Amino acid sequence: MPSFTQKTILAALAGAIGVAAHGHVNNIVINGAEYAGYDVFTLPYSSNPPVVVGWSTTATDNGFVAPDAFGTADIICHKDAKNAKGHAKVAAGDSIFLQWDTWPESHKGPVIDYLASCGASGCETVEKETLKFFKISEKGLIDGSSSPGEYASDELIKNGNGWLVKVPETIKPGFYVLRHEIIALHSGGQENGAQNYPQCFNLEVTGSGTEEPEGTLGTELYKADDAGILFNIYTQLSTYPIPGPKLIAGGGAVAQSTSAVASTATPLTGGASAAEPTADSGSGSGSAQPSSAPAATTAAPAAVLSVLLGEINSHAERVCVKRFQHFLARIEATLSYPKRRGRADVDNRFNIMDG
Repeated sequence: MPSFTQKTILAALAGAIGVAAHGHVNNIVINGAEYAGYDVFTLPYSSNPPVVVGWSTTATDNGFVAPDAFGTADIICHKDAKNAKGHAKVAAGDSIFLQWDTWPESHKGPVIDYLASCGASGCETVEKETLKFFKISEKGLIDGSSSPGEYASDELIKNGNGWLVKVPETIKPGFYVLRHEIIALHSGGQENGAQNYPQCFNLEVTGSGTEEPEGTLGTELYKADDAGILFNIYTQLSTYPIPGPKLIAGGGAVAQSTSAVASTATPLTGGASAAEPTADSGSGSGSAQPSSAPAATTAAPAAVLSVLLGEINSHAERVCVKRFQHFLARIEATLSYPKRRGRADVDNRFNIMDG
């Protein structure tokens, strides 16, 4: 049985893992070429951040957008999101693999994908409030025979914390923002309890399609009392009403699989031609992995945690410690980062939010 000291440590760990419990998309993979997304654990603290295809956000705590903010710009591409300075090229009909850094099993809910046209000037300068999104993929409840059921988020976890989405073949060539989102419903049974995690990426779609689907402004995608937002997952269910606009003709979720990374790719900017992907000696033929792998924990914390794991019998407590190992890796990565704006920024980066 754990000692009082061990219980005290475990209680602290339970609170601290709030940051690590959520997630964000680290990178996307298109036909084997990996493009960097916006890593909220490193890029906000860089004095000279690289050009990436993922929109920036101030959600450095891996936080969420709550239903009471559905009418604000934060729901469009996450909190205080700013345009990515680059974009990735993809042919209509091809698929994009989105690699999350992590996702907790408890945060069950749908996975939804949208596109919004940016116009001829591209997505690097478009006003996000003007973007009109049309839904190209959605997946919600998979099996509701037991509580709390199996959802698309569970499939994402089984797929290496990644999700594959297909760009419809019929889409007209041009510049688009891909809005990829998980809605966590573990607290969805109460008012303002759902948690939205929108992630945005700049694309240039090529091909011979002609369709220009009508879209919906980001601030009008959801309402706090939508049936699929204010929703209790802790009961046996036969259906789940996926929120948001209807799926476009030709859209839909595809069979999930990982995407092997064969190379890294330099994001395009403006109307520039595609840069040749550069060989990545660290990439193999395996599944796509986050571009910023968590750093190893230091020897001392690892030793302490190993002792705890050896003496703890409770499965829940063991899971807590293992998750904290991931959290420690995040801390080490932050403290070793050479450019920081000060202690206040580091503290803010690890603000703990309710899971």
